[in-house]
Amino acid sequence: MKRDIQKLNLPGYVSEILENCKSLTVPKSKAELFELSFGNSGSDNYEVSYEAAQLGNICEATVTRCKNGVAVNYPEDYMRKRDPDCLVVSDKLPTDKPRFSDVYHRDFEPLREETFEWLKAQELIVMPFRAGDGVCGYDALLISPINAAFFAFALANMQELLNNDELTEEFSAKGVVYLAPPFRHTHFDGKQIVIHNRLEDIHEIFAYNLYPGPSAKKGIYGMLLNIGERENWVTAHASVVKVITPYDNEIVIMHEGASGSGKSEMLEDIHRQIDGRIVLSKNIVTNEKAYIKIEENCDLCPVTDDMALCHPKIQNNSKKLVVKDAECGWFLRVDNIKSYGAQPKYEKIITHPSEPLIFLNLQGVAKATCLPWEHTLNSDGRPCSNPRVVLPRNMVPSIISDPIEVDVRSFGVRTPPCTKANPSYGIIGMFQILPSALAWLWRLAAPRGHNNPSITDSKGLISEGIGTYWPFATGKKAKQANLLLEQIARSTNTRYLLLPNQHIGAYEVGFIPQWIAREYIARRGSASIKQEHLVESRCPLLGYTLDSLKIDGQYIRREYLQPELQKDVGLEVYDQGAEMLVSFFKDEIGEYDLTELNPLAREIIDAFLSGATLQDYISLMPMKY
Repeated sequence: MKRDIQKLNLPGYVSEILENCKSLTVPKSKAELFELSFGNSGSDNYEVSYEAAQLGNICEATVTRCKNGVAVNYPEDYMRKRDPDCLVVSDKLPTDKPRFSDVYHRDFEPLREETFEWLKAQELIVMPFRAGDGVCGYDALLISPINAAFFAFALANMQELLNNDELTEEFSAKGVVYLAPPFRHTHFDGKQIVIHNRLEDIHEIFAYNLYPGPSAKKGIYGMLLNIGERENWVTAHASVVKVITPYDNEIVIMHEGASGSGKSEMLEDIHRQIDGRIVLSKNIVTNEKAYIKIEENCDLCPVTDDMALCHPKIQNNSKKLVVKDAECGWFLRVDNIKSYGAQPKYEKIITHPSEPLIFLNLQGVAKATCLPWEHTLNSDGRPCSNPRVVLPRNMVPSIISDPIEVDVRSFGVRTPPCTKANPSYGIIGMFQILPSALAWLWRLAAPRGHNNPSITDSKGLISEGIGTYWPFATGKKAKQANLLLEQIARSTNTRYLLLPNQHIGAYEVGFIPQWIAREYIARRGSASIKQEHLVESRCPLLGYTLDSLKIDGQYIRREYLQPELQKDVGLEVYDQGAEMLVSFFKDEIGEYDLTELNPLAREIIDAFLSGATLQDYISLMPMKY
């Protein structure tokens, strides 16, 4: 098989690894990778383990053959979520991320060479793939121990696997992922570490752990962000959906935010009770529930789930942002599927897929069906909050693969309860309309939000970083801030919303606000909102709200739109929450070197720091209503 790598035109040091390893497999299909996931013995239960110097043999993961795919589980609770601090940069190019030399007080090159030598001593898989998209994508390569074939299978389901025998154009790798799991024990005290080494022509990713989240998923995202930073474009952290009303109105919504902010949920139908009613909220003080009925849902045509490619090749003259999916498969979190019937559409796909899937943190029994509601139990007996399924796009009904124009960009925030007993920043109303300048400021501050289910540390009001994709980026915050502002400034026909989830004041709401907002704005179509129906929010950072919201003949009470009207909140508590938000924004914006920002960005920040009114923001960037 080693002769097969000749057509890949690899750098000499990469070819040297592959030519000197114990054996080399170049998979030609996902079906081949699925079988390799269970080792050479063909067993239905397989243990992925490694010898670590002075530590002995360590089991990193177990792999189970199920009827509908491969179930992967990790012995350690810590390995079941992405560590938000796992990314380290080892090169000398401009960056605001921790550098290897600063964190570990030594040069990276000896560890790089040690990694290469370790790989040479292994039986390897080398897998060519295309990162991003077939039209706007970039050639890349995975080099992995063959006993971690499940990792390659996961990556092959998220990005486009290239069959080496069928390559018709010259392969030119812009990225390489090196997988060396035992190094997390021998060099990094058991931590998830992913090291990015940006060379002149190639982006190296050293994945020192077996959880695909920070490397196969977000590591490739980081590679795309680095290429975009060099070429002046962005891969947005967003889901995108075309919404078609019962009256054939169409609108495209792009929903951005940190993990857990509702990106995948924006692609879901509204959750209903057996009798068809929708639970609008539950008052956490009185336990009283409020219901609403919507006779017909809009039809949903998904476009992206998490990574929206905003490549210059697909932009047009519509003055709207144009996007395309940057993935071939989605890394879906299924923590909200707690029992049969919670998500019938996805449950059917997952339990009876057209090809084998890969499951993470789900209980797998050999030769049985892996069920999306049977989440792996953590050591404390509670279900893991980050169960995942990698779902190929071609299995998603009504999927749109072509580039598409975005009408509305919404930003999701996980909000805690806010009451007189416990004031908090949970004061965002159900439907907040933002001027463009404020939309940019929210992406600058990028709150991670309340009780984030996907990462190991999610307490308090913490920033996810610029665009909410900063944990995966390797360059400069100011550069990304400029790119986002320029993108917003060009997209003058795109409107902006801010949508809470989990709580509005004392009301527990889950993801209802974004589902109601989606149904409402889709029914309005391209119609603008009249100025007389807009109410300036008491906190200027929250833009406008509506004086009333009516959907399917039913009014949503004003307490959902203006949380200060709730008897369990009130003006004083609302103002305390507003001060928390303002203070948080000041802290996050204070981290930017203003000299690196463009003039408009500096004006917007100066206005905020000077206590700008809503009209001040609109005067800096016109607002589409």
